[in-house]
Amino acid sequence: MAKKTPRKPQKAAARKPSPKTPAAASGRAVSPVLLALAGVIAVFAVALGARFIIGRDAPETETVVEREAPVIAPAAPIKTPPPKVADAPPPPPPVREAEPAPAPVPAPPHQVTEAPAPVPVPAPPPPPAMTPKPVVAMLPPPVAPLEPPKVAPGSPLWKKNALPFRAPPGKPAIAIVIDDMGVDRKRSNRAVSLPAPLTLAWLPYAHELPAQARAARAAGHELMLHLPMEPSGAADPGPQALRVSLDKGEILRRTKAALDSFDGYVGVNNHMGSRFTADSAAMAPVLGEIARRGLLWLDSRTTAKSAGLTLARELQMPFAGRDIFLDNEMTVPAVRGQLAKTEQVARKQGYAIAIGHPHDATIDALASWMPEVQKRGFVLVPVSAVVRAHHTGG
Repeated sequence: MAKKTPRKPQKAAARKPSPKTPAAASGRAVSPVLLALAGVIAVFAVALGARFIIGRDAPETETVVEREAPVIAPAAPIKTPPPKVADAPPPPPPVREAEPAPAPVPAPPHQVTEAPAPVPVPAPPPPPAMTPKPVVAMLPPPVAPLEPPKVAPGSPLWKKNALPFRAPPGKPAIAIVIDDMGVDRKRSNRAVSLPAPLTLAWLPYAHELPAQARAARAAGHELMLHLPMEPSGAADPGPQALRVSLDKGEILRRTKAALDSFDGYVGVNNHMGSRFTADSAAMAPVLGEIARRGLLWLDSRTTAKSAGLTLARELQMPFAGRDIFLDNEMTVPAVRGQLAKTEQVARKQGYAIAIGHPHDATIDALASWMPEVQKRGFVLVPVSAVVRAHHTGG
């Protein structure tokens, strides 16, 4: 028996671990479920981790950010009746959204609903439709070309060739005549380039005279023949000049040749001629031929003894006489001084005729004076207008 009692404690000792074994056994029975749940959780965790790692969720967050700014505009039209927003031009909405961009963050839906407010922007389309109408309205109406006054079939040649011109009543008239045209081509062209109307007197021996004269007439100037005549001094008036020493037949022949050198002119004035114009016998056949052709006579008055005006009255032909010489002194200040005298004469008698030449100083002075004088109430006219108004002898 003494041997059995010690064995019992050994069995009890052996049984002591037995309480641990049931716990272990129970733990082993529960662990599969937990392990299964843990496995499921691990799978979801891995899946979620894989999705984040692969970046599938990243685009969604990015698209959400994009939708917050640009997509807000489309979202608004979808919630609200979009026809109006859809009809609006695409460019304006983004501009409108760009300005309130910070506001949509706190309350995007309200911002979206406010977006339709600027929909009145469709105003821009009407302006383009209106623009063509003003453009058409701004087009000037067609202006009828200026037609020369009708001249009766039996009218004299000077009236047929006269520059169409009607001087306004009540204004003093000034006619500027430029002599010696055609020989100095460069300065003659400068004179032609001056504002019309001028009266340009052409020498009959100028080269290519008909072409030069036509160009001047096309520029709006009136034409005359500048007939060379013998002076009192030793100056040379040029080839085929009229001289007192010639007989009547030669004087008439030279006069006719000069008159035939070109056409389209209204009359004749003398080049030099202080000696020839003072001789009534020498001048008679000349003015007789001029009158027969229906032309006017402008006496340059190179001498106070000229018989030209007296003979013109006797022949009852149209005539006029020079009032002022512009360029006996060929400087711009001197010419300007003579132009001032021309204005004085025009104010006194209602008109004035001034004669100059194609010198640089004369052309320069006229170029600056012509616009000014018209502002002072004068009117520039061709010689034919003065003759028609004051010396209509024929």
